[in-house]
Amino acid sequence: MNITNAVVTGAAGGIGRALAARLRSDGARVVLADVNEAALAEAAAELGAEAVRTDVSDAGQMDALAAAAPDVDLVCLNAGIVGRDLGAPWEVSPQDWDRVFAVNVGGVVNGLRAFVPRLLSSGRPAHILITASLAGLVTFPTGGAYAASKHAVVAVAEQAALSLAGTPIGVTMLCPALVRTGMSPDGEDPADLAEQALAAVRAGAFTVVPDGWPAAITRRAHWLATGAPPEMPF
Repeated sequence: MNITNAVVTGAAGGIGRALAARLRSDGARVVLADVNEAALAEAAAELGAEAVRTDVSDAGQMDALAAAAPDVDLVCLNAGIVGRDLGAPWEVSPQDWDRVFAVNVGGVVNGLRAFVPRLLSSGRPAHILITASLAGLVTFPTGGAYAASKHAVVAVAEQAALSLAGTPIGVTMLCPALVRTGMSPDGEDPADLAEQALAAVRAGAFTVVPDGWPAAITRRAHWLATGAPPEMPF
C-alpha cells in the first residue's frame, strides 16, 4: 500500500509522534491530532505537518478532523490514556472508568464513525491502524480501567475488520507491551514500533504482537474455551 495522506491521533508524543515521524520521512502528508495543544504545535513544527487540536472522546471534533483530511488513505487511531487507578476493578474510581473508556474506546469508535463512511464513499484503497495493547489480549489481575478498555478496543478492531472485509479498506491492530512513552519510562522504542506497525499495514496484517507473547495469548483462548480458571499470563 502506498501511503500518501495520513491522520494520526495522539500524535503529540509516544507512538503517535513516532508514527507521524516515520510517515513524514516516507514522504506522506500527515495531519496530527492531539488534545495537548502546546505539544501538538511543537510536533507539527518539528515534523512539518498540519495540526488539528482534537479531543478524540468528542464525536464532533473527530468529525471536524475527518473533514480536515478529505484525501486520507491511512487513519491511525492511536490516542489513549492509562488513567490514575491501576488496581483491581473495584479499586478504580467511577471517574476513571468513565474517562479512560471515553478516550480509549470512544476515541476509536468516534474515529471509525467519522472516517469509515468517507473512506467507503471515496472507493479508494485505505487502511485503519488501531493502537490497542498487549493488555487487551492477555489479562492480569490489575490494570484498572486501562486493561478493560483495551480488551474493548480489540473487540472493536475485530468488528471493524470483519465489517470491512471485501472493501478497499484494511484494518491493522497494534498491540504493544511496555513502550517508552509518557505512560512508561521503560519498554520498547516507539520508533521501532512505528516501523513494525507500518510494515504490517503495508503487508495487510491484522495484528502486531510483541515477540514472546503469542503462546500466552493462545493459552488464554484455551482457558476461555474450556472453562478452566484464568492464570497469570507468564
